[in-house]
Amino acid sequence: MEIPVIRNVLEANDKMAAQLRGLFAARGILVLNLISSPGAGKTSLLERTLTDLAPEFRMAVIEGDLQTDNDARRVAASGAQAVQINTEGGCHLDGNMVMQALGALNLDGVDILFIENVGNLVCPVEFDCGEDAKVALLSVTEGDDKPEKYPLLFNLAQAMVLNKVDLLPYVDFDVQRAEKFATMANENLGVFEVSCRTGEGLEGWYNWLRARRAAKKPA
Repeated sequence: MEIPVIRNVLEANDKMAAQLRGLFAARGILVLNLISSPGAGKTSLLERTLTDLAPEFRMAVIEGDLQTDNDARRVAASGAQAVQINTEGGCHLDGNMVMQALGALNLDGVDILFIENVGNLVCPVEFDCGEDAKVALLSVTEGDDKPEKYPLLFNLAQAMVLNKVDLLPYVDFDVQRAEKFATMANENLGVFEVSCRTGEGLEGWYNWLRARRAAKKPA
């Protein structure tokens, strides 16, 4: 039985997301929604990406967390614009939160906007934030069955970043098993094995970003 309250919440969010998508399209801004469990390395990935690609792109970040502005301060240290959303216990960002956060950003000339969602593999997947693509992050310090247990994220994502591969010699994680489950959920999923600490594999992720940005034209 479908619960009307939940349906109404999602419908209202979809309307806001459509407004956001139109706004971003008019400006030609590529928007990516990063989703992972806590500690998978979203902020570390952003720090490396913002620093390494600063000569090529103007980038901005919307940070979502229950409390603190720790992550926003970390990414702002790269020189990128950053605004923090504290959900005060909420498990996800939504279109309305993103719309409000845009008031603190100067979007003129921005090429890529990253939304770092609240650490959670369930709720954030359900709420469209006006993004062009969801990006799933998984780390080798988690279970390699995460894509099997939480298939909706990997089904809807257009890329999966497998982080912390430098730790593979020290953890019990089967890369092939994880990637098999992820691509079973989405056969077109781009997969990038990276280490934000050593820089291994990041160029593949950067090339994916370059291609996605090149394909995004102002409406």
